[in-house]
Amino acid sequence: MRIPVVIRSNSQFRKERQALKKGDVVACMLNLKPFEEYVFTDLAHKGVTLVPSALAQLASRSKCFQAYLMADLMVPHTKIIRGKRDLVMAIEEYSRLGIGPVITKQDRSDCGLGINRWNSCEELFNQVVFSDSPPWPFVMQPFIPDSLDIRVVWIGNKHLEAYWRRNPFSFRNNLHFGGETGRHELDDTERQLCSRAMEQGAFPYAHIDLLKESSGKVYLSEISLNGGTKGATIDSAKCARLKRELEEEIVESLLTENKGGG
Repeated sequence: MRIPVVIRSNSQFRKERQALKKGDVVACMLNLKPFEEYVFTDLAHKGVTLVPSALAQLASRSKCFQAYLMADLMVPHTKIIRGKRDLVMAIEEYSRLGIGPVITKQDRSDCGLGINRWNSCEELFNQVVFSDSPPWPFVMQPFIPDSLDIRVVWIGNKHLEAYWRRNPFSFRNNLHFGGETGRHELDDTERQLCSRAMEQGAFPYAHIDLLKESSGKVYLSEISLNGGTKGATIDSAKCARLKRELEEEIVESLLTENKGGG
């Protein structure tokens, strides 16, 4: 019986990709350019298992894909804007519902640098149509004022913590740009929301951002396999170690399962 191959690095993956077969495991995040993401389709077709899953890796890379997978967990009327037609249709809907200021999130931008606030959809539309290179695609959603930003670090059953982030001088709550933070105890609703996001995206671990309205309603803002730990009790080195340990546990479980099935 053929012994499954386990790939644990991008360099090893590049060398052995062509020879991978059903039952093999790629146990690392693949460092792919956007135009290389067809690799995930190739691996799925061959029956190769990825750890973290291909679904989680794609969702972690793309805010638009997150919105596609998890719009039901996000602020109501969150939209993926792929071009002018999508934007015009969203303007009609938002105007009909009386939605004013909006937030946009550039698809592959991190650290809060790709988030913008607009006073209205029309203001956004005017900027986009006169741009030489419109930033398609992007995510657009209603702006929620006076909301609480909550970061959750969730690594299987190995580590779970949450903390709030706030910047009194900006709607961007990134701690690297002047924000402040404090401990947050997740309630049952917040825990369930995190669990649903991880399940829908097949995440083994995640850095999850929640947005909580002053009324108490809570929504998923973003989710990623990687994220900063500034403000958390866990440091980046321990966080990386726990993630790797969890990945190895998943790999061992897969190999045992394959051995039993063979």
